[in-house]
Amino acid sequence: MLNKLKLLFIGDIVGKPARECLKEVLPSFKKEKGIDFVIANGENASGGSSIVPKNAEEILEAGVDVITTGDHIFKKKEAKKTLDDFPVIRVFMQPVDCPFKAIRDILPQLQKETKIIIVDMHAEATSEKLAMGYFLAKSVSAVIGTHTHIPTADERILENFTGYITDVGMTGSFDSILGREKYPIIEKFITNIPKRFDIAKDDIRMQAVLLEIDSFSGGCENVERIEIKRRYNENRVHL
Repeated sequence: MLNKLKLLFIGDIVGKPARECLKEVLPSFKKEKGIDFVIANGENASGGSSIVPKNAEEILEAGVDVITTGDHIFKKKEAKKTLDDFPVIRVFMQPVDCPFKAIRDILPQLQKETKIIIVDMHAEATSEKLAMGYFLAKSVSAVIGTHTHIPTADERILENFTGYITDVGMTGSFDSILGREKYPIIEKFITNIPKRFDIAKDDIRMQAVLLEIDSFSGGCENVERIEIKRRYNENRVHL
């Protein structure tokens, strides 16, 4: 068993351009950094909402080991098959139960099975994510925030070597509003008339955090923010 585990957690994958970016940059980055395990949030992978089986397979073939999801997971009916057939974790939904109570209930069993536990806290409020981080400090290897698509600069090691960041960001267009084309969203804010929010295709980047975890204790020893630009955009023009 390795003394140190290098684990990459990739932010929300937004649509086809992000999937293409992943296929282009992830294999070489894994090799360069000697990464042992990769987790990615895939709740926006299929057209910006949910993840269908063929896209889950595409992401896994790119080098991801486990896919997490979020509040958009059931926006496509095919997602049920994704959850049944692939190493994809269903998000914890608020109407079902409280996430704090849910993790408290399942944690003892998880701790019997493994020393390394990573929590994807898919939430809007920074306060809720921070609260979960401190709630789980000393109990898990890392609490990684997702959902807002905007990376935060607060990566840190909490008590007893629990890694933390409020939001890891996204894999998608940097020249966008949360991975979607800018102007329809701006117009929607101004007019309040519903618009179609297409996936943006320019300046695609993979945002992630690289964790170094002690394999024996499960403690996180380092959290590093990662951002990699895709070499080409959708039209194969060099960036």
